Amino acid sequence: MKKRLYSKIPLAQSIVTLCEAKGITHIVISPGSRNAPLTIGFSEHPGMQCYSIVDERCAAFFALGITQQIQKPVALVCSSGSALLNYYPAISEAFYSDIPLVVLSADRPIERIDIGDGQTIRQKNVFENHILYSANLYSEVVAETKIDDPKVRQKQHEAQKHNEREINLALNKAIEQKGPVHINVPFYEPLYDKLDQPTIIPRNIPVEKPHHQFSEDLQSEMHEEWSQAKRKMVLIGVNSPGTVEQKWIEYFADDPSVLVLTETTSNIHHASHINCIDQLISTLKEDEFKTLQPDILLTIGGMVVSKRIKAFLRQYQPKSHWHIDSKKAYDTYFCLTEHIKLQPNVFFSRFFQNMKSVDSTYKPFWISIRDHRRVRHAAYLDKISFSDLKAFEAIFNGIADGQMIQLSNSSTVRYAQLFTLNPTFQVFCNRGTSGIDGSTSTAIGAALASGVPTTLITGDLSFFYDSNGLWNDYIPSDFKIIVINNEGGGIFRILPGKEESVNFEKYFETTHHLTAMHLCKMFGLEYHTAHTLEELVHESKKIYKNNNTPQLLEVFTPRKENDSTLVDYFRYFV
Repeated sequence: MKKRLYSKIPLAQSIVTLCEAKGITHIVISPGSRNAPLTIGFSEHPGMQCYSIVDERCAAFFALGITQQIQKPVALVCSSGSALLNYYPAISEAFYSDIPLVVLSADRPIERIDIGDGQTIRQKNVFENHILYSANLYSEVVAETKIDDPKVRQKQHEAQKHNEREINLALNKAIEQKGPVHINVPFYEPLYDKLDQPTIIPRNIPVEKPHHQFSEDLQSEMHEEWSQAKRKMVLIGVNSPGTVEQKWIEYFADDPSVLVLTETTSNIHHASHINCIDQLISTLKEDEFKTLQPDILLTIGGMVVSKRIKAFLRQYQPKSHWHIDSKKAYDTYFCLTEHIKLQPNVFFSRFFQNMKSVDSTYKPFWISIRDHRRVRHAAYLDKISFSDLKAFEAIFNGIADGQMIQLSNSSTVRYAQLFTLNPTFQVFCNRGTSGIDGSTSTAIGAALASGVPTTLITGDLSFFYDSNGLWNDYIPSDFKIIVINNEGGGIFRILPGKEESVNFEKYFETTHHLTAMHLCKMFGLEYHTAHTLEELVHESKKIYKNNNTPQLLEVFTPRKENDSTLVDYFRYFV
């Protein structure tokens, strides 16, 4: 059995030991020199699962994908300088998506900052606007001989206690509040020295479990309001599979005064729910909006994709808006009245105990509208030619049961909102900041961590933007990528104010003629193409039959026809 080694630097030992104590065992490392003490400590630990990702931006999204699935913090380790700044897109995503990433950045000692040393920037508090906690540690000089000066020993002792406290506070914050933290770790050289025994045992400050109150007076007041309201809307945003117990889904289904609207990323399915929100409300008239306007809006989950539902609820506001979340509540619709800091299931079990349903025509009326919309949806899809919309229908129909679906941002997730997806799918998308910059890396990290067969559906710009996400040794053999290549930023063609011009195509739509073929060859993916519906159906079957090599299917759609097809889609419901 190989003997475990430790970094000679006590600070590195403290970080590794405290990560272990708090259950942080997945470590994504980007190669460097200044971070060598941490790399040695983590990679030599038999209980740590370490990954090596060269590109720090991709490494951070890869870690985010792992965290998304295991629901525990993942640590990121990088060298000093600009390497750290490449984490920022994923850090901001984690901040707004409540994902606990732990950034461990190596640094130069403070006296080396701004004097002309290489790979040196001002790393202290660099993420301060999008971080739950920034721990700035003291550097240590590891002496070869024992220092007898009591003042020096006292300073070393104080530095160690400061560092232990800061590491504990940061790690506990990531766990307790579910979000990113940054621990900046300055190291003196030498960096590569090792020991076969640790020289320090840091103190582990236990993680505290939050205790939230829901007063009887407030509960009674909300009870009365709920029991009298005949139009109640439940809107569910980003939500991990299984977060809401099925009995509460059934409870809402049985109450005719409760209309449940779910987003594709909610991972909630029921025959009585409105699952394609834009399909329902895109062509409503003012009197119909007033009929839909709820007395009470109850929201759970994270970010909402639909711009239409946001615009509707801002203009036709409910009398009360309650958000149920143990951490935070956004006043997205400018009418938030209560933030109940409880997990949804805990709130439901307390609030709806012995609650009776209310007679109402609210849900039956809107379900009948939804059913009519579904008929029109199917009729329109049957008559149109090949386009983005038609391609998405075929893609979702061709995906094997039980897949995890990772969606890239921009048009991809918005097209997905128009379809009733297979309830066996688990659907994820980086909706914290809605960026296109890390979809591939996130999907690979999520696929690896979950072990669930995974399909990434992505637009061409998102895919090419994150092509370095394929530069690693961790892509599962059954991983699938479907790229919708419409030769540019297709979503800009459907936004208001779009005009056909050279400048529009160059600076907004960013037209191109790139393909994924050579990237697949370079990174070892099997490449497939489809230019027609028939080819798409045929190639979809092929990629799901081969689970021995990662597969990529590039679907080429007509750039200039896609926008008119989608605009006409919504007009078809009139």
